[in-house]
Amino acid sequence: MTRRRDFLQLAALCALAPMLRANAMQTAPVWSRYGDVIAIDGEAGLDLLHEDGGEEKAVARELAESRASGLSAILFQVTGVRSSFDTAVSDLMRVRARADARPDAFLVVRTRADLDRAHREKKLGLIFRFQGAEPIGDDLDHVSVFRELGIRVVELTHNRRNLVGDGCTEPSQAGLSKFGYEVVERLNAEKIVVDLAHGAPQTIADGIRASKTPPLISHTGARALSDLPRCASDENLRAMAAKGGVAGVIFWPYLRTDTQPMAIDVIRHIEHMIDVCGEDHVGIGTDSSVMAIDRTPEFEKENREWIKGAKEDGIFEKNRPDDLYTFIPDLNMDNRFEVLATMLSARKHSDARIAKILGGNFQRVFTEVWA
Repeated sequence: MTRRRDFLQLAALCALAPMLRANAMQTAPVWSRYGDVIAIDGEAGLDLLHEDGGEEKAVARELAESRASGLSAILFQVTGVRSSFDTAVSDLMRVRARADARPDAFLVVRTRADLDRAHREKKLGLIFRFQGAEPIGDDLDHVSVFRELGIRVVELTHNRRNLVGDGCTEPSQAGLSKFGYEVVERLNAEKIVVDLAHGAPQTIADGIRASKTPPLISHTGARALSDLPRCASDENLRAMAAKGGVAGVIFWPYLRTDTQPMAIDVIRHIEHMIDVCGEDHVGIGTDSSVMAIDRTPEFEKENREWIKGAKEDGIFEKNRPDDLYTFIPDLNMDNRFEVLATMLSARKHSDARIAKILGGNFQRVFTEVWA
């Protein structure tokens, strides 16, 4: 349990978070090493790479905030959750063309050298991934095709069951299928990272055992703190760590079972995971837009409608309030990783540990798997 004095200290720092960038010199110090470390978001989005056209002003803002984020790379979903092979290929090629058209802003990451280059040149590296193995279909040779096209991470399941195994919302919790084990073996052979986020507990456990290379649980929470299907158990976190993997702390309302999570809750989950599986196996996977959310009245109305629909679909429990957000309100700024690093530093976490959490641990897994 966090001691009351520590909690109040952290709460005060969180209250300052929105001002840290604008008034850094006058208000509070920002973690000085941020510009030197490789920062990687284990799941993040950019509208301009998915949507056709778009207002010039909105595109310019998104480009500016992606630069201001200071992120070296993000894991980027290139197609819909249940896309077919053909749709996934088409979407992937379109996203890649849009990224290549802005070489001053983006760099498609295929190797560790690309990751280093993105950081060095202050571009946003894009690590292409699938959320759910549906694009593979029932043909393992599709894995080779996608590797050639730039896919470097494959999440085995999303919320529902697919040919590979059960997602986290399935009541049966059957784990990996026989075909699922074959997919993991092929992903290992093709040097593609196995991601177990969104998996049922048994799917996560099976995937960890099956993978010969370090797996990810790219965006999740600690189930010991928030007993929800999208969070990972301590048992699975320890097993993942034993394989050399990394779990990224998500910014969604899965970090609490009641009200909206805040930065304090993100840090609680980070610190719990450090206690359970060690500082070498914890990262951040926000599952949010790189860009800060503009909380206009229109957004607030649409967000409440979306949350209501998500509760009906079983994404959130029906007793949750309608005023939830799929981002952390007091980390709703472009430099949220930098602000979070400052908070962790105030909690007396070492610079070396913070660098690992911000992206060094993901970097290590990518280096090992892609080599």
